[in-house]
Amino acid sequence: MIFASLLLSLAQAPTATPASPAPAAQHRPRRLFISPMGEPFRARTKDEDTLAGWFVQADSNRDGRITIEEMQGDAARFFARLDLNKDGEIDPDEITQYENEIAPEVRIGENFSLDSGDLNGGTDGAGRGGRGRRGGGSRPTFRAGPDLHQGAGRYGLLDLPEPVVSADSDFNRGVSLPEFKRAAQQRFLALDLDHHGYLTLAELQRIRPAPPSTGNGPDKPKPMDESALPQ
Repeated sequence: MIFASLLLSLAQAPTATPASPAPAAQHRPRRLFISPMGEPFRARTKDEDTLAGWFVQADSNRDGRITIEEMQGDAARFFARLDLNKDGEIDPDEITQYENEIAPEVRIGENFSLDSGDLNGGTDGAGRGGRGRRGGGSRPTFRAGPDLHQGAGRYGLLDLPEPVVSADSDFNRGVSLPEFKRAAQQRFLALDLDHHGYLTLAELQRIRPAPPSTGNGPDKPKPMDESALPQ
């Protein structure tokens, strides 16, 4: 009887639930984020998420999604900040001020060390001095990550060493508002991996903490699909 009672009590006991797989590494905020159009966002506190800061700013209707129109609107706002003389173009002098005062991290070959809050802490120091190639010569590629990326490519979502200069599609050494908004459209399409017409913060966080790139084999940066860009 005692043995039978023991068997009955074991049968009625709740079974153990198998342990769930360990969750993926949580997104860690970066101390510096450079937006797809080149605007720097620097953390003011240890836990501030600078990518989220840009996202909230660009999401003008606060619905948790960034559309092409919102991306272009955010680009136009930043363009106005860079166009100091309000002549409708970011000229070479204004580009120099952007690179020297607003976002000196975009200068290729410069050493900038960040604290441990940055996923790719520091810089590779690779590359040559100066601003890099002008115009569309620097096409966006997804971060594949440490870090052979240069300039702003070390701190953003796309491998664009100098996001402002890269918008100069006609190579006239200046960037007009239509050029800047067109670049915003192209960069939106590059980031919209699922092609559903909007970006979410969770999707962008999955793009951003890319593993280090050795520059060899499958870890090399993956070029974006240029067929997705407007002709």
